[in-house]
Amino acid sequence: MNSVQLHEEIKEANLSYMLLAKQMIQEDKAASLFRLGISEEMAELIAGLSTAQLLKMASSNMLLCRFRFDEKLLLNMVTDYSKDRMMSQAHTAILMAGRPVEALAA
Repeated sequence: MNSVQLHEEIKEANLSYMLLAKQMIQEDKAASLFRLGISEEMAELIAGLSTAQLLKMASSNMLLCRFRFDEKLLLNMVTDYSKDRMMSQAHTAILMAGRPVEALAA
């Protein structure tokens, strides 16, 4: 994959992410804060973006989303299919809910 193709893939991923984030915030702000790992202030900024601003952000050459699972334990809980999947997801959600939003979004 050359750099032009890579930039186009990043742009497409960014646009999808921003559209989804904005929709989530508009539909259920409280749940979106947790699921996106962002602060209320950031949610308000995203919700207030115009289409032109959203497209400009999406055209960045850096991914706007990032992995939130910086701990091996959390990553293993999400990806471990050998255990009861529902119990693993519930346990992960409990652990993530106990962490400050700033720690998740940083």
